[in-house]
Amino acid sequence: MGGVRLLIEFLVFVLFGCLCDAQWGSQAPMTPRPTRWIPGFTQAPVTPRPTRWIPGITRAPVTPRPTRWIPGITQAPVTPRPTHKIPGFTQAPVTPRPTHKIPGFTQAPVTPRPTHKIPGFTQAPVTPRPTQKEPTIVVETPTPKPNAVKVHCGESSVQFEVDMDLLGIGHLIQPSDITLGGCGPVGQHGSEVLLFETELHGCGSVLAMMDDALVYTFALNYQPNSIGATPIIRTSSAVVGLQCHYMRLHNVSSNALKPTWIPYHSTLSAEELLVFSMRLMADHWQLERGSNVFFLGDLINIEVSVVQANHMPLRVFVDTCVATLDPDMNAVPRYAFIENDGCLMDSKLTNSRSQFLSRVQDDKLQFQLDAFRFAQEARSAIYIFCHLKATAALAHSEGKACSFPPGKERWISASGNDQACSCCDTSCVVRKG
Repeated sequence: MGGVRLLIEFLVFVLFGCLCDAQWGSQAPMTPRPTRWIPGFTQAPVTPRPTRWIPGITRAPVTPRPTRWIPGITQAPVTPRPTHKIPGFTQAPVTPRPTHKIPGFTQAPVTPRPTHKIPGFTQAPVTPRPTQKEPTIVVETPTPKPNAVKVHCGESSVQFEVDMDLLGIGHLIQPSDITLGGCGPVGQHGSEVLLFETELHGCGSVLAMMDDALVYTFALNYQPNSIGATPIIRTSSAVVGLQCHYMRLHNVSSNALKPTWIPYHSTLSAEELLVFSMRLMADHWQLERGSNVFFLGDLINIEVSVVQANHMPLRVFVDTCVATLDPDMNAVPRYAFIENDGCLMDSKLTNSRSQFLSRVQDDKLQFQLDAFRFAQEARSAIYIFCHLKATAALAHSEGKACSFPPGKERWISASGNDQACSCCDTSCVVRKG
């Protein structure tokens, strides 16, 4: 009985020691247990027990525990217990993911995604995804078919012939759907041609002045309406630009003016037709001026002339001259600096240096105009319109060229006949020349 009791106590003690050793947590330092001396038993040395390593928990040092020696049982040495290692995450190289191109959106940069390392599996490299390219839709604007519009530019008017199959798709346009700058067709030729006619300055025309031509631009506007009582249309709207070009025959640039009429020596008409010109001259009056740009304070040298041809000797005069800001002599504002049949009023009205120079040839007349600009106007381009006439170069020919130079306080004639200028302050009688 005594032996059985000791064995039971020993097993309970060993079981209690194992249960204590399996608990989790921080191991407090252990003091050696006292050994019981039992007759016939020898206490074997106790080796230290291994500690378990748990992340975040620190194991306190363990003092050796006494072992009990049991007859017939040999205590094996205690090997350290392995530590439990929790697998972490290994970052495999990740290639950037492709971005989808969407119009109006910007793709933010993509950061690499971590991969989970699983035993027995290998992470394959990620290949970029192909980008989706949005299809491009091309919208073609309607264009009239070739020769759908014919233009006839006249001397003062313009005519247009418009094919009713304007777009060349087999659908005829309706006359009420097409206008020329707001003007409708004036007639119809046959069953498939519309007729338009207007003055050069009518139906919304736009005038542009080039170096060597005047360009009148018109807009033929087609706006289809719904067909009958239905809400549909079968043609698209279109705008056709039309232009008429005319050579610049009446300007005051450095180029000589060419008349629109036939010279006298090439006509059989009994009426004598005259050829005039007006040019900007250099300071020495020998050559034409290369530029028509002037600054305030400059003198503008202008020379007018008439072609003698087969005529009797002629004498040229300037009856009137008007300056405007637009290519229209009746535009407002306007400044008449020569009027009353040859009186240069600018010199008297503004005390300027404008004057006629003494005449050296009957078929030429030279005068100077003090440069100016219109008040409260940002535009600086000025158009000058002059009415010229020529008379027989007799001793008492009709016509005058009068100036009121500063300091003389009287009218002076370019031909030396100052008496002819006496009417400049009143009203001169116009005589046929």
